[in-house]
Amino acid sequence: MAAIKTIEELREIYKMPQGRSVTKQLDRFETHSRRFIELSPFLVMATQAPNGLGDATPRGEAPGFVHVLDDHRIAIPDRPGNNRLDTMTNIIANPAVSLIFLLPGVAETLRVNGRGEIRTDADLLDRFTVNDKPPITVLVVTAEEVYFHCAKALIRARLWEEGAQASERPIPSMSQMINEQTHSTAPVESDADMLARYRKVLY
Repeated sequence: MAAIKTIEELREIYKMPQGRSVTKQLDRFETHSRRFIELSPFLVMATQAPNGLGDATPRGEAPGFVHVLDDHRIAIPDRPGNNRLDTMTNIIANPAVSLIFLLPGVAETLRVNGRGEIRTDADLLDRFTVNDKPPITVLVVTAEEVYFHCAKALIRARLWEEGAQASERPIPSMSQMINEQTHSTAPVESDADMLARYRKVLY
């Protein structure tokens, strides 16, 4: 097995991109990308730690939870989590942010690459208030690259196909897996109990 070490070696086995794969890249949000974001209930956000290690995290809410502020900026609320703050500490060290938006039932995705800024402006917090609870912070991303990604990956994964959905949970509960990974003797929390606990702290 040979490891590829240089871009030149890589390009010896991969053709250069051309056509729509290049021309589709924009630096702004227009009608179709705005609509996709407005309908999307889920995204994956990637940042980079100071040590160079990449980090990817899911974000999700009801469709429209990400707001398009203008042609170049979007805003993403930060809801209650585990307080590790991996994403935010990464952004403070390196503001580069990459996002992939998904739309259930649609095989194409929307990719956004840009720079993030953590904000506590009162007007921003207010616009994301749910159940009288505003987020602690809002991430504003200024886009530098915006483009739709083709459907091949999701088609190969059969992600939205009914027959690909598990009828029963194929892995142990989260509580059991973490207990085993950490050699903990804490009581195992059932999935139902964990879900009920989550619902109390979603906002």
